[in-house]
Amino acid sequence: MTTPLWRTKPVSSAADSQTGLKRVLGPWQLVALGVGVTIGAGLFSLTGVAAGQSAGPAVTLSFVIAAVACGFAGLCYGELASMIPSGGSAYSYAYASMGELIAWIIGWDLVLEYTVGAAAVASSWSGYLASLLGGWGIHIDPRL
Repeated sequence: MTTPLWRTKPVSSAADSQTGLKRVLGPWQLVALGVGVTIGAGLFSLTGVAAGQSAGPAVTLSFVIAAVACGFAGLCYGELASMIPSGGSAYSYAYASMGELIAWIIGWDLVLEYTVGAAAVASSWSGYLASLLGGWGIHIDPRL
C-alpha cells in the first residue's frame, strides 16, 4: 500500500479524465508564451550586459548551444505529451510518473519560475522607462 503523497495516476486515466485540466491554448499561443518569457526575461535584461562585459563574440556560440539544449527539451516535452495526453504540462507528467508530492513541488516551482521571470521583466522595463523619461527631462525618484 502506498501513501497518498507517493501515489501516481495511471496513464490511461489521464486521457479519459473529464474533470482535469482542459487544453485551451493552441500551438501559436504556447509558442508566443515561451518566446515572450524567454525574450522578455533574458534578452532584454541581461544579454547585452553579459556580451559587453564578459563574453564578447562567444555570445553567438552560447546562443547556438542554448538553442540545441532548448530543442532537446522541446523533444522531451513532445514525447511526454504523446505518452501522457492530458493537460497540465510538467505537473501532469510528474504526477503520472513520480507521484503527487513531486508533482506538487514541480507545480509550485513553475509558479515561482514565472514569478521570477515577471519580476525580471518588470525591473528591466522600469529601467527602460526611466531612461526614456530621463531623456525627455522627466526624472522619477529611483525609490519608486
